[in-house]
Amino acid sequence: MAVPGDPPNGTPDGTGGGDDEFRPDEFRSDEYRSVVFDEDFVRAARLQEYSAQERMGEHARAVRSRSIWSSGSAPGTSTPGRGARQGMLLVLLIATAFAVAVYLGLRNPYVPPPGGPAQALTSTVVPLAPAAAVPGGLPPELFAKSPAADYRVGAAGITLPAVRRTHHFTDVQVVTALSIAKDYLVQSSLDPDVLAGSATRPVRVLLDPDQLAQFDRSMTSPSGDGRHAVTGWLVRLDPATAVMADSRVRVSGTLAFEEVAQDVLEVTTDHTFVYAVRPATGAPSAADGASLFTVRRELRMRFDRDDLSARRLELASAYVMAGPQDCSADPAGGFRPLLAGAGPTTVGPAASDPYASGQPRRSAGLCGVLAAPATPGTPVSPAP
Repeated sequence: MAVPGDPPNGTPDGTGGGDDEFRPDEFRSDEYRSVVFDEDFVRAARLQEYSAQERMGEHARAVRSRSIWSSGSAPGTSTPGRGARQGMLLVLLIATAFAVAVYLGLRNPYVPPPGGPAQALTSTVVPLAPAAAVPGGLPPELFAKSPAADYRVGAAGITLPAVRRTHHFTDVQVVTALSIAKDYLVQSSLDPDVLAGSATRPVRVLLDPDQLAQFDRSMTSPSGDGRHAVTGWLVRLDPATAVMADSRVRVSGTLAFEEVAQDVLEVTTDHTFVYAVRPATGAPSAADGASLFTVRRELRMRFDRDDLSARRLELASAYVMAGPQDCSADPAGGFRPLLAGAGPTTVGPAASDPYASGQPRRSAGLCGVLAAPATPGTPVSPAP
């Protein structure tokens, strides 16, 4: 007797079922009984069988792809399925992230790391001998009859140029570099203690740490080797020769800046400083025995981003002319001015006029000629 679930024509080999042979437990315990296809598994399947209605169409395949890149359209519609929408959303997110990364990269360009160690200072110090007897008198009278008559007093004579940003440095960073350069000029050329040789710290604290060993050796063991002259770093009067007769130093000159590398900003300075000095051994009240001493300093300073943050600089080079001095004197340890009444000495090749700040200087050997004082309003020309 056939039982529900048997083939219409009976079971093969006559193994039919009957009530006595029907075992519900054995019928249900087939090998696939424990397999459960939950909803997530079905949705994640890569292949899906077409429905009976879909197979009646012109489909050549019995299954469709369930990839997220397939259209996955619902039957009879052109609306993308869930998988297609997820795929398009993923592509959109990737494209958006890439666009944001490009935008941020343009707004915040890569800042290169700072450069290597600071290089050693190279300096040239040229004494300028007088072409005539050194005039003496009261400081105001001497200044009025010199090319420095219209110079400003002190730090007011060190003016900053118009500021603009460079390719890799902002206008704020440029201003910072220029202000540090001005601080260095003020401390190394105008500080009374530095001029008298009793202090060096105001200058030292502005230098890159890599140059401190060279600076300290220059202060303790000065030499005219082009690297260890005190007067390459700062202005110092030999305290045994001359002292200041007037604290109001006359100053004029220029500053300029340039980006020399993507992580290095360079500032060049060209200033003339005119000091009223008197003999170190004379009485302080003898002001009528004062004379003028002129120093032209051309400095090249470099800054990386660490220097700007720490407000310090690398002094790369210094070209200094100072007079009147004796050509035989060694100016490495300090300047020894020829004072009022001193006559001209034997001189070497002519140098540029120290008052012609901002103009090209002529090449000088170990000594040059100090231009003769000019009356106010008379143009000053380079020494012959």
